[in-house]
Amino acid sequence: MARKYELVYVVSPDATDAQVAELHTQVEQITQRLGGKIDKTDNWGRRKLAYEIGPHKEGTYVLETIDGGGELMKEIDRRLKVSDLVIRHLVVRIDEEQSVVDRTRTKRTEANRRRRVARGLPPDRQPGEGQRGEMEDDDRFDVGEVER
Repeated sequence: MARKYELVYVVSPDATDAQVAELHTQVEQITQRLGGKIDKTDNWGRRKLAYEIGPHKEGTYVLETIDGGGELMKEIDRRLKVSDLVIRHLVVRIDEEQSVVDRTRTKRTEANRRRRVARGLPPDRQPGEGQRGEMEDDDRFDVGEVER
């Protein structure tokens, strides 16, 4: 199963645009070689760092969204650690948040259905059931307009 990761790395301000592009190309080649896919690349440009890292007060930030496995991310992590151009980097798994939301939604729906059955009602709400002005779907994760 492919997982989704965000990779952010900060490149030294001494690096040229060509060197930043070369670093991205290296990440892309590693990703392709290990069976992953880069969904999105976003170069945020040169920004001031929140705190000094060594002699650096600013750096070029790059964000990549990658579909791949753990071995791919370990290899990218290893390569970025030994690169002289990279000041800092961070890899975060982002598909976990979506699975937590889905799991919570499922638990809530199942609990609601069990309570309704215990009260002698059908498991799912029937049309017209509930208070006036109440939304049809009580789904706390989706934001929608309330019709009156």
